[in-house]
Amino acid sequence: MHKYFILATLTAISFTGCSNSMNTVNTPTFKPQSYQKPSATKSANFKNTMMKVALSTRDDAKYNKIELDTPEKKAWFKDLMFRLWDRQITRHQFMAEGMSKYPTHRYEFAFVANGFQKHS
Repeated sequence: MHKYFILATLTAISFTGCSNSMNTVNTPTFKPQSYQKPSATKSANFKNTMMKVALSTRDDAKYNKIELDTPEKKAWFKDLMFRLWDRQITRHQFMAEGMSKYPTHRYEFAFVANGFQKHS
């Protein structure tokens, strides 16, 4: 009987060595990243692709124009699209950043992301 008690105790101790005694949750931290500005060649290629995507919005009745009524908003959106096109951010990051500023335009951000994937 004494052997079984020692065996059970050793087994229990060995299992506790494998568990995490801290009750912490690892949450990802987002660090601001510096993104590369386009070279002249990249800028021309991006502009060509951007025009194809922009023209394709005319053929979609569900697409509602995103109100980019200031130069700052236009620059932000162009930079966001460039980072997606240049694969500096993922489609998910593109959608998340866009939806944070324009939460009612999920369809439009998905449309643009699909357009860049199709025309790149």
